[in-house]
Formats: sequence, structure tokens, C-alpha cells
Amino acid sequence: MKNKLIRVLSIAGFGWFTPVIRLATGEDANEQIREILLRIGVPVMTFAIFLLVWNGAAAGIETNLGRVPGPAQVLEQVRSLAHEYKEERRKEVEFYKIQAEKNAAKLAANPSEPAKNRKFTGKPTYLDQIFTSLRTVFTGFLIASVIAVPLGILCGLSRTLSMALTPLIQIFKPVSPVAWLPIVTMIVSSIYVVPREWLPKSYIISSVTVSLCCLWPSLINTSLGVASIDKDYLNVARVLKLGFFNKIFKIVIPSSLPYIFAGLRISLGVGWIVLIASEMLSQNPGLGKFVWDEFQNGSSQSLARIMVAVFTIGIIGFILDRVMVTLHSLVSYTPETH
Repeated sequence: MKNKLIRVLSIAGFGWFTPVIRLATGEDANEQIREILLRIGVPVMTFAIFLLVWNGAAAGIETNLGRVPGPAQVLEQVRSLAHEYKEERRKEVEFYKIQAEKNAAKLAANPSEPAKNRKFTGKPTYLDQIFTSLRTVFTGFLIASVIAVPLGILCGLSRTLSMALTPLIQIFKPVSPVAWLPIVTMIVSSIYVVPREWLPKSYIISSVTVSLCCLWPSLINTSLGVASIDKDYLNVARVLKLGFFNKIFKIVIPSSLPYIFAGLRISLGVGWIVLIASEMLSQNPGLGKFVWDEFQNGSSQSLARIMVAVFTIGIIGFILDRVMVTLHSLVSYTPETH
């Protein structure tokens, strides 16, 4: 049971917690305590020092938006944003309750009159903006993956195609989202003339911009993984006279999965970084727009709220990376022989 739990933690990227498990199951206490202090104590102490330095430095820096907020002011804004969310949900519940009561009264007075159901149109809360950003980045990531992985497989199998696409990859790979955004905006605006309420134009622009920037790591890694497949595997496919798709799904993809997931992990990280800039400029109602609106607002709480967004972006980025590490470990993990 202990070994299974340690294995799960290692695959999930939480190997730093294994000394606690070993200590709890009676292994050498001195050694495990040293490991706990090294793996957990040192990072916690470093973060505590960071908070102390931040608190001391912030008190002496003045900006045109006021004094740089310290940890206490940022925590206060976290509570404020949580209160705003609860208040907005309370208004939503009250709105639908009043609407139901009015419709019931109208129906009682005139049964033939149809009920009017309106959607609550309150302002998006901070939590809503987080989910908007996550939905946008996963849409862009999915678009990029659907294009990059098949194309990477073809490039890995065909040296001619790889040589043909290499110049384009090298030219477009370093292009900033700020450069892509005006082009994407013009193209989407000319094609998507009548926007639907459930699919805003800003959401499409941000998603496409993200996909253009996180396309390349998946494409390059997939191509490298396929090109690195042991030639004996491909020779076996020829001997067995496997069709093209059978060869892809039974030999090529299983053999190159670790490379593919490594590329997907990098792509998702790039997409999350790119997303914030694209949302700022496209005004997609996510975390990027939240940061921009607070900067434009210029109130005494704006800097603290921007810092809340900075920590939120970092924490979500860390969680997304852990998820991809876990998936990467699952497809590349080789069980111990003993």
C-alpha cells in the first residue's frame, strides 16, 4: 500500500511528499526528517523570506496608483473579491426568485399569456473571469493540438515534409501574440460578422491567438518523437504489411507518446502565458481583461487586485503544469522490475 501511494505521488509530481509517508510508516526517522526539511521546510522558509522582503520593500515604494501593496493588502482584496462573488450570486438568486413570482402572478391573472424568462445580466465576478480564461486557453490548446500532433507525425515519418515545413516553423515560432492579434482580429471580424451571444468574438480571437502561439512546441516534439522511433518497429510494420492508419495507431503513436506529451505540456504553458496578453488586447472577459481594467481603474485597491491576479495566474499555471506532468508520467512510466 505504501509503495503504491509513493508511486502515485511520484507520477503526479508530488514526490516531495514521500518522506512524510515513509516517516509515518516507520522508516528511518532521522533520514526522513532530513528529507522533509530539505523538500518541504526549505521551500516554505524561502517563501516566508520572500513575503518578509516583499512586505518590507513594498512599504517604501510609491506609485501613481498609491503605495505598492504588501501581503496583508493582497489578502484583503482576496476576501473582497470573494465577497463580491457571493454578493453577485445572491443578486442572481434574488433576480430569478422575483422573476418566478412575477411570472406566476401573470399566469394566475391571464393563463394564456406566455411567461417571460430573462437571463441574469450581472457583471462577471473574479471567479467567472478565471473560468473564462480556462475555457479560452483549453479551446486554443485543443485547436493547436488537433493541428500539431497529426502534422508532427507526418513530419516525423516524411523527411521531405519535415524539410519543407522547417523554414515556416522557424519563422513563425518566435512571433509574439501581440503581432498575431491584429491579424487574427481582422480575419475573425471579416468572417464572423454576426456574433452569437454564447460565442463572443473576443473569445474566438483570444482562442485563435493562443492556438497560433502554442502550436509549435507540440509540432516540433511530436516530429522529433516520431523520427526517433526505433527503425526495427517500422520494419516489423512492413513485414506485417500493416496499413497506414494501423501503423500510426499501433506503432507510431504508442512509441512517441512521451515526446508528444512533453510537447503538449510545453504548449499548454505557452498558451497560458500568451492568453493574458491576448485577453488584455481583445477584451475577452478573463484574467487578462481583469488586470487591464484594474490598471485603467487606478483606484487605491487596483494594485492589490492586480497582485491577486498575478498569484492566481501563477497558481493556475502551476496546477496545469502538474496535470500535464501526471499525464506525461502515466504514458512514459516504466514499472520497476523488482
